[in-house]
Formats: sequence, C-alpha cells, structure tokens
Amino acid sequence: MPNLDTNTALPATPQDSPGSVGIVVPQTVHFDTPLPLLCGKTLPEYDLIYETYGELNPNKSNAILVCHALSGNHHAAGRHAADDKRAGWWDACIGPGKVIDTNQFHIVSINNIGGCHGSTGPKSNNPDTGKPYGPDFPIVTAKDWVETQVRLADVLGIDQWAAVIGGSLGGMQALQWSIDHPERLRHAVVIAAAPVLSAQNIAFNEIARKAILSDPEFHGGHYYEKQSFPKTGLILARMLGHITYLSDEAMRDKFGRELREGKLKFDYNVEFQVESYLNYQGVQFSENFDANSYLLMTRALDYFDPAADYNSDLSAAVARAQCRFMLMSFTTDWRFAPARSQEIVDALIQAGKNVSYAEIDCPQGHDSFLLDIPQYTDLFRAYMDGIAQELSQ
Repeated sequence: MPNLDTNTALPATPQDSPGSVGIVVPQTVHFDTPLPLLCGKTLPEYDLIYETYGELNPNKSNAILVCHALSGNHHAAGRHAADDKRAGWWDACIGPGKVIDTNQFHIVSINNIGGCHGSTGPKSNNPDTGKPYGPDFPIVTAKDWVETQVRLADVLGIDQWAAVIGGSLGGMQALQWSIDHPERLRHAVVIAAAPVLSAQNIAFNEIARKAILSDPEFHGGHYYEKQSFPKTGLILARMLGHITYLSDEAMRDKFGRELREGKLKFDYNVEFQVESYLNYQGVQFSENFDANSYLLMTRALDYFDPAADYNSDLSAAVARAQCRFMLMSFTTDWRFAPARSQEIVDALIQAGKNVSYAEIDCPQGHDSFLLDIPQYTDLFRAYMDGIAQELSQ
C-alpha cells in the first residue's frame, strides 16, 4: 500500500509576487506494490515526489495533472525558499490569475520515476543490493509513467482529471493518458509534441547518449561508487540538446556573431557569445542532472509510440479517447515541427474526436511552450477558462 510522507507539509501559498503560488513544499508517496514495466522488468517498490498548487474542490473535479518534459521535474511553479533565484520551470503559466489558474484549479506536478529529483531512479538504492541502481535501473516508458500517475491519483482520491497537460515529452504523456485511461480525464492539452520521434530526433538523442557513454568518468554507469560523474559528456549532451530547443531566428536575434572580446583571437577557445552561452548551459545542467537519468529520459522519448498496440494506426489508438483535445505547436519548432502535431490532429479527426488546434507564429523555437508569449498564453488561457466554466455548471 502507498504511504504518504507525513514529514512534509502541504504547500503554502504566500504571494511573494503577483501571480506567484509562493513557497511550496514537495511531498513524497512511497508505493510498496510492485510496478510491472513495459520492458518486462518490475520495480518492487518506488517513491514519487510531487507538488500541488491551488485548492482541491470538495468533489475533486478541478484537479489538473501537469507532466514534465525530458529534463523537467515536479517543481513546476513557486519557490522552495524565499531566497531561491529561480522559480519552477512553468511558473510563467501556473499561479493565481495565470493561464493555469490556481484560483480555479488544483494542480499536481510529478517527478517521473527514472528521474533524479526525488522519485525513484538510478541514484536511488536498489533494495536487492543496498547500492544505487545506476545503470541497472530498468528502462521506463511514457506508458509506465502514466501507470504511476494513475496510482498517485488513486492515493489523492482523484477519479478523473479535469485535464492532463504537458509540453514536449509531457504532451506525449497527456496523449498516452487519453488512450490508456480514457475515462479518467476530461481534457488533454498536448503542446509541441509528436506521435512518434522522427529518425532525426532519435539520431540527436543517440549522439547525446554517446557523449555520456564515452566519457571516461562514466564508468559503465557506476560512477556514484567512484565519487565522480561524466561531466564532459553531460555538458556535450546538453549543448547539443539546447541547440535543438532554439530556432535559428532566436539564436540569431540573441547572439548573432557577437564576439566576447570584440575581436578574433585565432585559437580554439570560446570566442563567440553563442559559444559562451552553450558552455554555460552545459555546465549548469551537468551539475544539476544525473547522467543515468538523462540516458533513460532520452530513451523514453525514442520508444514513445502510442499506436504500437494498434497496428501502428494512430487513429485506431485515439479512438479509445473520451476527452476533448487541445493541441498547440510553434512555427519555428524544428525539433517537433507543427506537421507532427497535425499528424495527431488528423488522427483525432479521423477518429471523430473533439479537437482544437493552433499553430502559433513565434521565433523562439521548441522552448516556446515554457515562455509567456502573448499569442500562445492567450489561446491557452481561453481553453483553460472553458474548462473552468465547466466546473461551475
């Protein structure tokens, strides 16, 4: 049976700035019911860490599940301490009066298993050995994550989500929810996602993994015991990934060909501002994310294929869905281009589902879903307002 970690308090909601949920406290649930995984292995027990924002109404009909993307976690909004320099990764959209309005909704944000921010993953101790799982942690998939999210919903007494929402890999989980548990959500908001990864995207992920696997400090994934980690590999993986999250236009506008010191030095050290930026992003990421988790998350992206159980027919897969859908894409997103969202839309229309779709013209690329871009947030807000109106009927 799952056990709530009673050592953590429910999130407080002081208003440290307009639209902020304030200070939040993560909560942990331990599950001792084994979890069968798609890979054929079983997790004998596991923890899920999550945060909540906004109050759950008496009939528990206003609950929203937010699913994170590849390098995300449970900390989607607010701050863990008053002196935190950065708020949660989706603070632009979650809070009182914001797109996902905590005056209207109760939001639940989970760190998926396999991650490195509190839920069971490679850094966690394997109960069979008493040592960190490391590379022995089983490969997990979006389907597995959905099953853990279902179990958490059961613990919280939430029979049906008002909506399951996510961007990128988070949007893929929302789509998986609509197929695997159609009766348990009323809306799916799928942003900057795809029905499967393209060969090009799988190739980018393979290069990132190879950078980590070939780092001498990787030690076959057992670097915890060596008190080291594959820093160079992680930096390279993040630098490569970060390039794909931005558009050419965004990088040109932000950096152009600007030199750090105003002149060429004719060597191979960092000279251009864009080089400096990517190196900084890589170093910061390497100090805050686990390499084994990065390998797992990119593989989960590669394996995502909700139509696999339906003879590769996406329209047959989504025919199971009972919810309404909202899909959004961004014109300059070349990682998950609008055409990929349109594939999902076409399948939903073919299956006779209620779907809205918007292609948003903006220069910021794939990371647009994280940002406060007026055309995007206005459309998103309008859809969420419609869900809120349903609650009052």
